[in-house]
Amino acid sequence: KFEFNPKVGIDNPALTLTEDTDGEGVGEPRFYLLTKESTETFGFCLHEELGCQGHVIRQLELGGVAQRRGLQDGDRLLQVNGHFVDHMDHLRVVQKIKASGNQVLLAVLDGDSYEAAKSLGRDLSQMLPDDIRPRLCHVTRDKSGFGFSVSCPEGKAGCCHQEPPRLGSPKVPLSASPAGTKGTFQLSVLQDGPADRAGVPPGCWLLELNGDSVKSYSHTQLTKKLKQSGNKVTLLVASSAVEEFYRLRGLRVTAALADTSRLPFKVRELHLVKGPAGYGFLLKEDDCSSGGVGQFLWDVDVGLPAERAGMKEGDRVLAVNGESVEGLDHEQTVRRIRAREDQVTLLVIDPAGDEFYHSVGV
Repeated sequence: KFEFNPKVGIDNPALTLTEDTDGEGVGEPRFYLLTKESTETFGFCLHEELGCQGHVIRQLELGGVAQRRGLQDGDRLLQVNGHFVDHMDHLRVVQKIKASGNQVLLAVLDGDSYEAAKSLGRDLSQMLPDDIRPRLCHVTRDKSGFGFSVSCPEGKAGCCHQEPPRLGSPKVPLSASPAGTKGTFQLSVLQDGPADRAGVPPGCWLLELNGDSVKSYSHTQLTKKLKQSGNKVTLLVASSAVEEFYRLRGLRVTAALADTSRLPFKVRELHLVKGPAGYGFLLKEDDCSSGGVGQFLWDVDVGLPAERAGMKEGDRVLAVNGESVEGLDHEQTVRRIRAREDQVTLLVIDPAGDEFYHSVGV
C-alpha cells in the first residue's frame, strides 16, 4: 500500500518512473568514425530483432575496428554519414554502410536511452545536428580569379585545435595576408563569383586544397599551391558549425565524408534487364589510378541492355545492387552481378571522374 508523507515527498519508485516526462535518463548520441582496410570489415553486425525497436549493433568482433573505437553491444544506429536512418528499411541501412567503402561515420544511442526516448515519444532526429558533412567544391577561375579571399589569424595553429575567430573578423585578401603566418584559413566568398557558383559557403574553413591538408600551410605555401593549380582548384571546406562538431569530438574531417553533390564529376547508376543475348558487356579486372585493382566494363555491345542503360567502355564498377565492391576480386564481383537472374543495378564512374576522386581522397 502506498502512503504519501508530505515531509519526505513521493518515494514510490513506480510512480516516479511513470511520471518522468522530462526525458531524464536519456543519454546523448555518440559518434564514431570507423576506418578499415579493404580486406577488413568494420567488425560488427547490424540486427533487426523481434520485439526490439531500431537497428541494433550486435556481434562486435573482438579487437575489431568497431570495438576498438568504442561501439557497444545493443547500441541503436541513428545516423550513417550524416543521414538519419532510424526510420529506414533495415536492408537499406545495411546497404548504406556497405556503400561507404572503407570509412563510415556512425551516430548511435545506447539501448536503454533509445527505449526511454521512444517511450517518451521523443523525435530522435532532433537529438542530432542537421548537417555534419564537409563540402567538396571544384572552382574554375575566371578573369577575376577564383572568387574568394582568406583570413589567417596570426599565431593560430590548425583549425581543429583552436577556437576559430568570430565570423565578423576582418577578411584578409590573399595578396595582403601576412607572409609566413601559419594556421587556419577562413574563406570570404565573392557573391556570384566562381567559388560562390561552385557551392563554397561564405565564412567556411578551408581544410584541404586539391586533396592535401592545409593545416600547416603558411600563406606563402597556400599562394604557391593555388598558382600551381592553374585554372581549377578543388577545396574541402567546412562551415564553422561542422568544423566545431568534429573538433569537439576529436574526429578528423576527411574528404571521404564530404557532400560531393556540387562536383562536376558524377557517378552513374545503371539498371540493366537481361535480354535474350544477355547484358552485352564484359567485366575485366585491371589496375586503378589509385594503384589498387578494380573491375572495369569493356566490349559494350551496340543495341544491347548495357549500352541502352548508358554504359561506356572503361567505366569502373563501384557497387552492385547497392553494395560496394571495393576490395572484392573479379570472381566475387561476377557472383554479385549474377545474384539476380535477370537484372542488375551497377554504380559506375568514368575514367576522368575516377582519377579526379582519387586525387582528392574520395
